[in-house]
Amino acid sequence: MIPFLAGAATVLAFAPVGVFPLAIATFAFLSHLWMHAPPRQCFSRGFWFGLGLYGAGVSWVYVSLHTFGGMPAPLAGFFTVGYCAFLALFPAAAGWLQARIPAPDPVRACLLIPSAWVLFEWTLEWLFTGFPWLAIGYAAVGWPLQGYAPIGGVYLLTFTTLAVAGLLWVFVHDRGKLAPLTAIVVLLGAGQALQTLHWTRPSGAPVTAALLQGNIEQEMKFSPQRYPAIFDAYARLAEGTSAKLIVLPETALPRFYHRIDPAELARLEAAARGNGGDLLLGVPYQQGEDYYNSVITLGVSPSQTYHKVHLVPFGEFIPPGFGWVLQILRIPLSDFSRGASNQPPLQVAGQRVAANICYEDVFGEEMAARAADATLLVNMSNVAWFGDSLAPAQHLQIGRLRAIETGRMHLTATNTGITAAIDRDGRVLGRLPQFTEARLEVAAQGYEGVTPYVRWRDWPIVLSSLALLAFFIIRARLSPQSTG
Repeated sequence: MIPFLAGAATVLAFAPVGVFPLAIATFAFLSHLWMHAPPRQCFSRGFWFGLGLYGAGVSWVYVSLHTFGGMPAPLAGFFTVGYCAFLALFPAAAGWLQARIPAPDPVRACLLIPSAWVLFEWTLEWLFTGFPWLAIGYAAVGWPLQGYAPIGGVYLLTFTTLAVAGLLWVFVHDRGKLAPLTAIVVLLGAGQALQTLHWTRPSGAPVTAALLQGNIEQEMKFSPQRYPAIFDAYARLAEGTSAKLIVLPETALPRFYHRIDPAELARLEAAARGNGGDLLLGVPYQQGEDYYNSVITLGVSPSQTYHKVHLVPFGEFIPPGFGWVLQILRIPLSDFSRGASNQPPLQVAGQRVAANICYEDVFGEEMAARAADATLLVNMSNVAWFGDSLAPAQHLQIGRLRAIETGRMHLTATNTGITAAIDRDGRVLGRLPQFTEARLEVAAQGYEGVTPYVRWRDWPIVLSSLALLAFFIIRARLSPQSTG
């Protein structure tokens, strides 16, 4: 029960509460629980810690399944608990792995535990299409350690956070010796100093941008009777701005592009052309036998399209063998096709925009790959699926880290919030209140150049973690008397 409570408390280190030192304290406690325990016990304690972390942190899965997906409450609760239990297997496996490697206590606390955790956290990035939502590094946004993000991304922040936690454990265990405390100060100080470096440079003059938040209730969004009011809301918001770049949320118009009245598209395009700029429209798109979750450009620039690449399992595509789920869930447009992975940036409003939809910006390596040729990141989401839960604030925090990693401004337009503009250093320059119909107008500065993370992605920290574990495994086999 105590590991479960510690894991649940760690959620307070993430947005919207954001008490990052709490994560350092809870992981120092987890290090203590793991320190001299056998592998099975470490697995068990890691599982309960993970169940607390994910059970509290992604409880909003229940909201999307039951409240908006129409799944019966008992079944939605069963699926949510089962999914959180699956995610908890990864902290459990990290505990088991580090316990299998003999090493001195300080090495275990400061190197082995961070390495094992990073490897299994990174596994969540790609296994079964990936769900790296509560990577510990996200909690460091807004704190000194975020300075490491442009160098090694979220997993370097995770490693550093756990290393600081390990040093805290050593400091307490060694009854106040100064060496671990000095190391903590050095790591925090270096992170703070790194924030003064600018890895990218401005590209041209800032462009005025308007991010539209229609605040369309999820229950009504796909009702044909509501469509005229939905279109009118976004048309009015678009016509009320002089911005060069107008951004609507994901599936802002809940109707296939080819079925939208040409007069309606002309009205939106006229709003963009009247400003001498462009509009990004989130809309379902059909091409032959394929259906896409897409972004369409309207305005003075040539028409362009972006099709979403990283789809949400069960929300946008049904994995093989799970077709029966469609008989339980009532989620419209849940069988999309994947867009090509090498789509170029959208050339609009004098910028090269790396558009991404919904939770695509959770995948740092994919975003880094596309940011290299872009000057601006734009996310278009419909997080109304998660209601008034932790998810929107967590998603904004993730977007802040993507801006820091890539050295690019990150604009996010959402249906019900949180719509925001994020500078390249992770600062939120402006945001709209949730559940309001409004428009956020900002000056968006494009940037060019690459950070070390954009160049090398996750591989340096992943391979370094793997190398550390391999080194101590080999060392233990060559030196059987090594301290366990």
